[in-house]
Amino acid sequence: MQREAVRTANIYTRVDPDTKRQAELILSQLGIPMSNAVGMFLKQVVIQRGIPFEMKLPSVKPIVISELTNEQFNAEMQLGIDDIHAGRVISADDVESEMRRMYEA
Repeated sequence: MQREAVRTANIYTRVDPDTKRQAELILSQLGIPMSNAVGMFLKQVVIQRGIPFEMKLPSVKPIVISELTNEQFNAEMQLGIDDIHAGRVISADDVESEMRRMYEA
């Protein structure tokens, strides 16, 4: 029985290097080559007839420091200082521990 060769098409895309590196690390742990992951995504686009995950704007617009006036910047800094005085802080050690727990399975 003769096996038919699968035809493929090339896709070229540009991605920022850090995103690519992070994705490659995760995909390698899953044993999935980048090209297969892209193919899986495109198959899901076809199956779902759209983007296969929810896309929406964040409920709160992130602050862009370069767009703040001096007064706005000072007000944001004061909010941080107020959090510190009110005890609404998390230690760097706790953040690191949580990150290790979540991402170093």
